[in-house]
Amino acid sequence: MNHPSPDPARPRGVLRRALLALTSASPAALPLLRPSHAAPGRRAGLGDPAKKEIAMRLVSSAENSSLDWKAQYAYIEDIGDGRGYTAGIIGFCSGTGDMLDLVELYTDRRPGNVLARHLPALRAVNGSDSHAGLDPDFPGDWRRAARDREFCRAQDDERDRVYFGPAVRQATEDGLRTLGQFAYYDAIVMHGGGDDRAGFPAIRERALRHARPPALGGDEVTYLHAFLDARAWAMRQEAAHSDTSRVDTAQRVFLRAGNLDLDPPLHWRVYGDSYHID
Repeated sequence: MNHPSPDPARPRGVLRRALLALTSASPAALPLLRPSHAAPGRRAGLGDPAKKEIAMRLVSSAENSSLDWKAQYAYIEDIGDGRGYTAGIIGFCSGTGDMLDLVELYTDRRPGNVLARHLPALRAVNGSDSHAGLDPDFPGDWRRAARDREFCRAQDDERDRVYFGPAVRQATEDGLRTLGQFAYYDAIVMHGGGDDRAGFPAIRERALRHARPPALGGDEVTYLHAFLDARAWAMRQEAAHSDTSRVDTAQRVFLRAGNLDLDPPLHWRVYGDSYHID
């Protein structure tokens, strides 16, 4: 899919990656709750494949202005956010480590693939916005790799390992249903799981100062409003994220409607565009 260059007046869902992923963050960065056991018959949340599909489409509406998230395996561009190339279904970034991890995984599974030769350059540019050693061939090679089902599977697996799985596990431990699980997932997609003040752990910690999640005896709706308030605050800390419509006219709309299970039909707006899932 051919993606236009970002319009500064209409920010797309730029991904914010901390160098420390949630899976490697220190325990102090993320105060985990004791696991709570769901009541018998409780819905599966984003563990339900149909609900996970909805989550992927919701994120894609913000990140790629499209509900067709599967068209994004081949997506790659530098969106000018200081993180180098952004690519793939979750916006893996050459400057923040998750793209390097992905290409290393792909190479383990498919030695000699078209991206393997770029590993030295990816290691060298990690932590910067540099394209040194990647241009001019890397974007074309990424698109060629996306024709390989093994590369697509590697993207799926890294998305689940670093972002989807940790977010859903934490939301489940907090006693949140499907909408809350999605709110956590969307937050970690954009803000990463590192220990900076706008990372997902800090957003959750900020919310906990104002409300308790169900696992601690709090009201789910009240807590989710507090979490979305904290999320919107974090977004406004960076110009690339300052448009908070993916919270205000999407997640908050579902919350105000009482749709805690994220059941379709769903209607929302992101960056001025309207979307629906029947």
